[in-house]
Amino acid sequence: MSDDLQVLADDCAAEARTFLTTMTEVASGSEPAAALPMTLLAVSQVLLMGSRLGAVQDVVPVERFESDPGPDVDVDPLRTTLGNLFEGIDDYAHVVDPLLDVDVARSSVSDDVAEIALALSHGLRHYDAGRPVEALWWWQFSYLSTWGDSGARALRAVLCLLGHVRLDADDDAAAEAEFDALHP
Repeated sequence: MSDDLQVLADDCAAEARTFLTTMTEVASGSEPAAALPMTLLAVSQVLLMGSRLGAVQDVVPVERFESDPGPDVDVDPLRTTLGNLFEGIDDYAHVVDPLLDVDVARSSVSDDVAEIALALSHGLRHYDAGRPVEALWWWQFSYLSTWGDSGARALRAVLCLLGHVRLDADDDAAAEAEFDALHP
């Protein structure tokens, strides 16, 4: 493996761990006011990781078949706790494939984050077992086939939510603030 790919694998592993740690902390509910901003940051950062993987030439594992890293990590507790934390604002609509049609589907931020967490965890198991090329292959393949799309949708939904929280002010409160600003 080239030095460049090793650096990329190390960077991706660090980003994957950061995402998983951040989203586990968000899901704990210990800082509900920070849940949306931290989710926005975590998803943005992991999408940057995926974009790097999408920009490099296809990573091909040494072996023809992926080594079995064992059973998948159970992400249902993360999905459930995030769903509870984001109750009432978790679900959103999205266009399934904007290039082929305009079919609209429903999704949720908690499902999207769980999907990303599952893919990143799978790659981390390869990385931690000393198979960085397989980890890169898995992260790249799964980014392009599943979690990149889920992450982009979740990012848009969380950005919209954060915008509504921060910008949708009560008309009376906004008029009072405007009056106060104009009449010191």
